[in-house]
Amino acid sequence: MDNKMTIYKIFRTVLGPIYKLWYNPKIIGKENIPKEGSFLIVGNHVHIMDQCNIISSTKRNIHYMAKKEYFNHQYKEGKFPWFFKSAGCIPVDRSKKDEEATQHALDVLKNKHALGLFPEGTRNTLKEQRIKELYHYKEDKMTYDDFYKAMKKNKTSLTNYLEELYNKKIITEEEFQDNLLNPKQYLELLVKDHRLTKEEFLDNYLLPLKFGAVSMSHKTDSYIVPYAITGDYKFRSKNLTVRIGKPFKATDDLKESNDRLKQEILSLIKENLENAGK
Repeated sequence: MDNKMTIYKIFRTVLGPIYKLWYNPKIIGKENIPKEGSFLIVGNHVHIMDQCNIISSTKRNIHYMAKKEYFNHQYKEGKFPWFFKSAGCIPVDRSKKDEEATQHALDVLKNKHALGLFPEGTRNTLKEQRIKELYHYKEDKMTYDDFYKAMKKNKTSLTNYLEELYNKKIITEEEFQDNLLNPKQYLELLVKDHRLTKEEFLDNYLLPLKFGAVSMSHKTDSYIVPYAITGDYKFRSKNLTVRIGKPFKATDDLKESNDRLKQEILSLIKENLENAGK
């Protein structure tokens, strides 16, 4: 573990400034990250680089839970398994309830260290299978390759919500098809036109949160530190914003705690969106 943490610190020292120079993230609320004791830092998941924002914001070593594919060359995601192993990440088999990974994570917290995870369980971006399912709405207007490139940037949650509004006849088929490539922009327009409320829009911004974070917080009496990421991962991004909220602990009522976690993240997202461009 000591060797891994030494490599982790080297990576953070060397790569952290490069990451910040390239993506130019605006990070707010770093003072809310505890300087000692166990805690879980959890937020929405939109990009493979999400954890870099947190790692570069604290001197604490964050043990991130990551899907097992990152740790094995046989998977397309496993291009740098040595990096994830050296960074102290915990491999998770998402095809089952991975008790070994959960125990490893609990041990991290019991030893007063920090754990990072994404309660949505996966990146909130459209997967290829879902894009294929939606292509029939546009197949007479564009090639699949062009459709795939356009849809890949969209959130699964907001795309699903747009389709839900169409299925419930809140928007027409024409509106759905015309705005399928840009669901976020159109949903924001519906809010502006008072066809949706801000609360309805935000309630569908995230994928459903899994209970792992609140469960581990309760079992180990560890704080949960919520955060939210909005904006684009582009060179010298002008809107990539990470807002870190105040710590809290889960209670015996895990559902209530999970609902609170969701609302904390959504409140931070809302604050980011309202301050965008200011």
